[in-house]
Amino acid sequence: MFNIVLVEPMIPQNTGTIGRLCVNLGATLHLIKPIGFDIDDKAVKRAGLDYWKHLNLVVWESFEAFLKAHPIDEHTHMATTKTDKLYFEASFQKGDYILFGSESKGIDERVLLEHPENCITIPMGGAGRSLNLGVSVGIVTYEALRQNYEGFEKITIPNTLECD
Repeated sequence: MFNIVLVEPMIPQNTGTIGRLCVNLGATLHLIKPIGFDIDDKAVKRAGLDYWKHLNLVVWESFEAFLKAHPIDEHTHMATTKTDKLYFEASFQKGDYILFGSESKGIDERVLLEHPENCITIPMGGAGRSLNLGVSVGIVTYEALRQNYEGFEKITIPNTLECD
């Protein structure tokens, strides 16, 4: 479906939650080193629950290695607080790469400045600096799903609500 890319993630619970989201959407999760925790960390597994074993996970040694394999193009979106282009104004396609930076420093500003047309943001009120990484990934990725919902293979739960 999509490629969710976490550049140098620091908080295992965020990554576990995002991994769970990726499994439920059929998305691939790309983690770019350095990572601020061990991928086998209990906190990652706890947040990802039993979904983690079903995750399509790719780990990259560096941001440079990732960019060499996947150069930034029209199928790349970079989430940042340093743009005015709203995420729901972006056009997402299946297979796109959606990049999110480290919880502490975001995506390298040099990369953002080289590709301002690929930058997207989530609107926020004036009292805060940013949203939790897991929340941000969910917001943007579900907009991408909304735009590409046709043909999405959704889960079926046997105990659905029934009206009498």
